[in-house]
Amino acid sequence: MTGYYDIVLGLIPLAMAGITGVLSIAGFALTTAIPMASVVAVGLIGHAMFVRAPVDPVPEPAAQADAMQSDSIQSAD
Repeated sequence: MTGYYDIVLGLIPLAMAGITGVLSIAGFALTTAIPMASVVAVGLIGHAMFVRAPVDPVPEPAAQADAMQSDSIQSAD
């Protein structure tokens, strides 16, 4: 299953190569096309790090208390 971060990792080199190629074909100098493409790649990285940041799933405290309570009831039987 392909996740969000797998797609971002694939889009980074695709953006660098694709945008650089399109801009150089459009007449931009290579020294201009590469930095413009890198801005898009950095934007992808920034989105993955800060907008959709990877987080560990944290169980809810109420669910933990219910689980502990049901465990203690089962052990008492």
